[in-house]
Amino acid sequence: MIAVIIVIVVVVVLVVVLIAGYNGLVRRRNQVGNAWSQIDVQLKRRIDLIPNLIETVKGYAAHERETLEAVIAARNAAIEAPDTPRAQAEADGLLTGALRQLFALSEAYPDLKANTNFLALQEELTATEGRVAYARQFYNDSVLGYNNKLDQFPTVILAKMFNFERSDYFEADETDRIVPTVEF
Repeated sequence: MIAVIIVIVVVVVLVVVLIAGYNGLVRRRNQVGNAWSQIDVQLKRRIDLIPNLIETVKGYAAHERETLEAVIAARNAAIEAPDTPRAQAEADGLLTGALRQLFALSEAYPDLKANTNFLALQEELTATEGRVAYARQFYNDSVLGYNNKLDQFPTVILAKMFNFERSDYFEADETDRIVPTVEF
């Protein structure tokens, strides 16, 4: 009789451990998905600000067509990029580089630099960049927690049984690693 009770207790404990492990994996995976959606929201917010910025710049720097077209092309590439961390990071890098060129262009046009519309849009884009950076960090922290959970015992067994897959980090591309040159 005692042996039967011990077996039942062991089985119950194993079932509880399995349920807790599985639920932990699901919770971490959902946290990664939520963190990714926060990046997506901020990237879309930035993409939506760009047409207004371009229209403002057009009036002052119409003959800088190449720079404006580069920003438009980068924006379109960001809109069309697949919804994966790697593809979004590449598109984000192109867009960031194009926006850097556009803001550098403003230095050559004092009237543009003083335009309140341009300044407001530049400030909004700067604030959005900060939100994107925070969302990236939160996403990468979530991926770290999830991937660690996938590698830890005993959840590694459950992860393999239920086909949980590792998530990719949102990594900066080469254009984000280039230090800008400042000349006076």
